[in-house]
Amino acid sequence: MPDWLDPESPLLSKFLKSAGYATAHFGKWHLANDMIPDSPLPSQYGFDAYGAFNCSGKQMPVHEDAINTISFIKKSKKEGKPFYINLWLHEPHTPFHTVEKYRARFPNLNEKDNIYASVLSHADERIGEVLNTLDQLGITENTLVIFSSDNGPARSQPGTPLKMMHDTATGDGYNVAAAKGITGGRKGYKASLFEGGVGVPFIARWPGHISPGIIDKSSFFSAVDLLPTFCEIAGVKLPEDYSPDGVSQVSTFKGKGQAIRKKPVFWKAVAPWPARKAKPNHWVSFAIVSEHWKMVTNKKGDYVELYDLVNDPLEKVNLKDKNPNTVTQLKKMLSDWRNTLPKKPTGKVFSKLRKKNN
Repeated sequence: MPDWLDPESPLLSKFLKSAGYATAHFGKWHLANDMIPDSPLPSQYGFDAYGAFNCSGKQMPVHEDAINTISFIKKSKKEGKPFYINLWLHEPHTPFHTVEKYRARFPNLNEKDNIYASVLSHADERIGEVLNTLDQLGITENTLVIFSSDNGPARSQPGTPLKMMHDTATGDGYNVAAAKGITGGRKGYKASLFEGGVGVPFIARWPGHISPGIIDKSSFFSAVDLLPTFCEIAGVKLPEDYSPDGVSQVSTFKGKGQAIRKKPVFWKAVAPWPARKAKPNHWVSFAIVSEHWKMVTNKKGDYVELYDLVNDPLEKVNLKDKNPNTVTQLKKMLSDWRNTLPKKPTGKVFSKLRKKNN
């Protein structure tokens, strides 16, 4: 990936800030990586306040995300400003940074399960502290809270020994051998373009707008939809020369979603072909979802699989032979999309360190 995202890119944080929102980011920072010293600070991306790790400059201790979030909420409430906050928890990512207090909660689990359960418990408690703050300030009814993830769970190869590892930003912790994430029967894990890799948890709470306790198993919601959705809620008019990849999903929040997605979603990844025995579901280089169809292809595009996500969300039945016209249509859409991709990154996005290393 490029060394960092161009701060001049269209950004949700800047759109909301222009509408009077106080903006903050606390937790993992991945618009650059590995603390590149000349990369832009989070403040250059439209955040009024931040505490982060993996960014340039000072690193926030990994478990101080919630306390900083709570402080910012209280400050914004006192100043009478609406707020937008990224709380990007480290958990459950490697290294697993355990705390004895939480490990002691699961004395009957084996070591790997105990490690994973303890970091989840620690994260859960911090989230609870943030939600309690909304209650205490009397702003729960006027706050949309979304809990989601960036990808499916990571899993180690069979036989991977449990050991300590070091992260330059967050320090020492246990390695991926302790990972226990599940996909609910979906194929693949992190880095796969099957649903096990791209399907993630998505929990939304917005009292008075989202009915409590409802599980929507049919609507298709993508991360690229967050920007137009949040902007509609905040009353932000997007620039006329900007066309988001996503669509507003406010109606979906209100229980009026649908399984048919009119605007397609595309994925591109680096994946080996043919598939490896150890990772049989990690061969997909391109994927497209249009309406209820999902098509996946290898890098050359000479092998495809087709699934009906509405009736087959676990991608068990390959329907390409029964729907050749659909395959042809999706191949054309994917080809047209690929032709829009730049040949290389543009803008001032590369570190001076590259010249020293090359």
